[in-house]
Amino acid sequence: MLSVSDWWAGLAHSEGAWLIIGKGPSLEQQPLPHPDAFHRLALNHAVTRQPVLAASVVDLAVIADCGPAIRDNARYLVMPRHPHRDFKPTPEPLEHYFGDYPLLAELAGAGRLVWYNFFNAPAHPGAPVVPRGRFSAEVMVNLLALLGVRRIRTLGVDGGTGYASGFDPADHLANRHRSFDVQWAGIARKVRQYRIDYAPLGTETPIRVYIGTDASQRLGARVLDYSLQRHTPTPVLCDTMDAVDPPTPRDPVNQARTEFSFKRFAIPKLAGHRGRAVYLDADMLVLRNFLELWNTPFEGATVLHAASSDPGRPAQFSVMLLDCETLDWDLHGIIAGLDRGEYDYGGLMRDLCIESPERVRPAIPAEWNSLERVEPGRTGLVHYTDMRTQPWVSSRNANGDLWVSYLRDALDEGFIQWQEVEEAVRQGYARPSLRGQLRLRRRYWGVYQRVLGRLLDGRYKPHKALHKRLKAERETSSL
Repeated sequence: MLSVSDWWAGLAHSEGAWLIIGKGPSLEQQPLPHPDAFHRLALNHAVTRQPVLAASVVDLAVIADCGPAIRDNARYLVMPRHPHRDFKPTPEPLEHYFGDYPLLAELAGAGRLVWYNFFNAPAHPGAPVVPRGRFSAEVMVNLLALLGVRRIRTLGVDGGTGYASGFDPADHLANRHRSFDVQWAGIARKVRQYRIDYAPLGTETPIRVYIGTDASQRLGARVLDYSLQRHTPTPVLCDTMDAVDPPTPRDPVNQARTEFSFKRFAIPKLAGHRGRAVYLDADMLVLRNFLELWNTPFEGATVLHAASSDPGRPAQFSVMLLDCETLDWDLHGIIAGLDRGEYDYGGLMRDLCIESPERVRPAIPAEWNSLERVEPGRTGLVHYTDMRTQPWVSSRNANGDLWVSYLRDALDEGFIQWQEVEEAVRQGYARPSLRGQLRLRRRYWGVYQRVLGRLLDGRYKPHKALHKRLKAERETSSL
């Protein structure tokens, strides 16, 4: 047998890009790239579909199921030194099973069996210990990251609960997880830790997100950034557009309701008129893999926005996916159009009248702009639209504890620094009780909220910039 370290040292061009192939539905949605484009690694039964450099197997049951395909299609078989049975590591090492599984002995004799240490079994010298992974894809991302791979593409590694046709449903989610979505958080951590360019095959990277914010929502924008990174395995670049300085329309009726209202029209230029980009308001929190929104097809449109979850509200352009290659927006020219009377503020911000109607579609599902509502497992993005109860301003928001939990995790991970919270409180942009809520254990927060927290919030005087935004909110809805 070869330890994974020895195997890697002798593998030619191992520093190239890798393609992880799984059993998910996307396996049938596009052809495999040329073999020279990637080192191919198949997960479990996916080895039955095509030749690969390596096949990854954790459980011995897969050896029994796929033995001939592994022999014929995989140059190497990669397994933990203590293989699994029924999702638990065996007490005996891999070589103990050569008699029961002759294929293992055959591959070992040919220098084609590669082993690594897994986190929940005794470690053997000569190979790294691979951290826990909820599914095989996460395990292999962990291993490749340890080996130094920095570019990974996937095919058939999907969320949800489905498989591509032809795979036996008997082992469907047999490890008792409810969905393949649970793997994204672990993969996303490795993407952040090792700066890996990871994405499904054919996906544009990085995901470019432009956040509309001002000083009073800076902490909200930082938590939004963290939530994007936490759930999305593909690299995400967030830009708060601080360098954009929109001109002021001459007519006060047409002037911006917030400091960032007009900044969204600078996005195509900021993106170099290349590829896709997303606009988000700062008062949001992402709860699922953002690739679901990012890969929404344009189908002839240039602007996609979220369908409204509230029939009483106008069209929402606080979540937009933009085709920057076809949008010729010029911020100064758009403001000049307001000054010439070609349209007014409402037509620009509520109807996006600078684009023809057929180029603007509400193709993004409403769960990606859920207004003050969270449905566990369904909501992709919650939008804290009530500015009087936004979680950094008030302790009375129904979903405020969720936002605070993300802020607490961001602080624990070092993504956000404690000084940022203190500065927001000092400037009057965040409630003083936020500091106490972050320091207290969750079970004590209810008592704190009822007594000291609300007393502190009652003495809290928001910064004048927040008063201005509250006034603007009364005049118009989330522009």
